[in-house]
Amino acid sequence: MGGNFLGEEKVLVGVDIGGTKTAVALSRELPQVSSRIEFPTLPQAGPDQAIEKIITGIEELLAGSHIKIRNVAAIGISCGGPLDRHRGVIQSPPNLTTWVDVPIVKILGEHFGVACHLENDANAGAVAEHRFGAGRGAKNMIFLTMGTGLGAGLILNGQLYRGSGDMAGEFGHVLLTAIGPVGHNKAGSVEGWASGGGMTQAALQYVQTATQNGISTQLSQFAQEGTLTPRHIAAAAADGDAVAKEIVEATGERLGEALAILVDVLNPECIVMGGLAMRLGDSLLRPARAAMKREALPAAIHGCRLVPAALGESIGDVAALCVAIGLSMPQLYSEPVQQ
Repeated sequence: MGGNFLGEEKVLVGVDIGGTKTAVALSRELPQVSSRIEFPTLPQAGPDQAIEKIITGIEELLAGSHIKIRNVAAIGISCGGPLDRHRGVIQSPPNLTTWVDVPIVKILGEHFGVACHLENDANAGAVAEHRFGAGRGAKNMIFLTMGTGLGAGLILNGQLYRGSGDMAGEFGHVLLTAIGPVGHNKAGSVEGWASGGGMTQAALQYVQTATQNGISTQLSQFAQEGTLTPRHIAAAAADGDAVAKEIVEATGERLGEALAILVDVLNPECIVMGGLAMRLGDSLLRPARAAMKREALPAAIHGCRLVPAALGESIGDVAALCVAIGLSMPQLYSEPVQQ
């Protein structure tokens, strides 16, 4: 479902706030992004610096496109939970621990004088992929973010499912093993094993073991410097580094074990993976599919597709833009919107 529902002069603004980077995007017609910028979020610096860059970024994009603020239909903000979308407050997500009760909607809404809406990034991603991506036509679909953290957005019976307290989809908090990497403030959680941050934690142990056994790996220097990231792991794995490939394989295994739980409980026809899973592709998804097939009920896993997000690297931008248009124009959302 594309098209310009805004009128000739109107545009949407999307703000995608992540634990590693923040992006600001403009769109005249979904799912196309007409212009964008991004910058490091720097969580330890607190929210003020990032919010100032968001405001400056919006102003620069509008100026560069010769668009006046009165022509902005709405601003959509996508961010990891927990958050209060009704009050427009970000409530100290695990990967933005310094962002404590930040009234982001009030700040941006008052500054620009336009409608502003906040949504959990996994919910926003689920809507984006359901409307414009790999989940089109699916009645029951799960979308998983796989960035610094991990969360799930659920489309059930064709509608976005939020839960009774807007807390549905916090799959990263589920305990997968008794011990393990820390994610969502819990050792051994799904997020600890199957997020970018968790994979980096596990990778440090792999590199240490390899070094002790006299095995060479491209990751050693990054590990020693304390600068190791999932991008380093992905690049080394693509280059044939045996240790990096083992890390990706093991992460895929754990991811598949976690996804088998979702398959057994929710019986989706499609699971769509964003973030790191798109960049790693089958090197991550192949072992995940094998573990899912091994762990889930045969009848439930039959016909369930595990695929990367079709929107690719633009998923975060389109998701944030869907928050803007979805909450201001209910016909694009998968549930009735309570204004």
